[in-house]
Amino acid sequence: MKRRDTLKALSLTSLGMAVGPVEAAVPEPPEPKPAVKLLPGRQKFEAERDTQLMGQKFLTPAELQTVTILSDIIIPADSHSGSASQAGVSAFIDFMMVDQPRMQTPMRGGLRWLNNKCVSRYGKPFAQLTKEQQIELVELIAYPGKATPDMKQGETFFTNMRNLVMTGFYTSKIGIADIGYVGNTPNEWKGVPDDVLKQYGLSYE
Repeated sequence: MKRRDTLKALSLTSLGMAVGPVEAAVPEPPEPKPAVKLLPGRQKFEAERDTQLMGQKFLTPAELQTVTILSDIIIPADSHSGSASQAGVSAFIDFMMVDQPRMQTPMRGGLRWLNNKCVSRYGKPFAQLTKEQQIELVELIAYPGKATPDMKQGETFFTNMRNLVMTGFYTSKIGIADIGYVGNTPNEWKGVPDDVLKQYGLSYE
């Protein structure tokens, strides 16, 4: 092989080696960020943080099922209002676990305690029990200060769960309607009531 041909071959080989890694190092295009919905009264950074958190999950499907059952035991549907799960409380609790990481260990530990206790008493985890068995177990941990020593951990867990359920429900559309809260709604001003005008000897005429 001539010297010129040898140098040409070496140059092409070196170029190929240089181009290869460069092409491999080209980063993948970033995934598009979810659209941020800016509600009235919210700062942009708050809306961005909420959107980011909403895309995360903490509870496993099995844990979420148990949370949903417990939520509806705490606030069941009735003739006046929907249940906790119908108000979206399960999703609210999952969001709170992501938003407040300090709650994660008590929640997961409490759910494990509940299932372990159910397996030891009934041979099945909580979600697989009959409705009667679920209520029977809840009755043992639902009243602060009344649980037996072996149920104290469950009492603490259920108290925290009840607080979360109540908060989630009564800040939802269904819960707000349930308590009859009207808030700032437009109305029609018809003037001072007649009985008040009469009391002070006044009239609009």
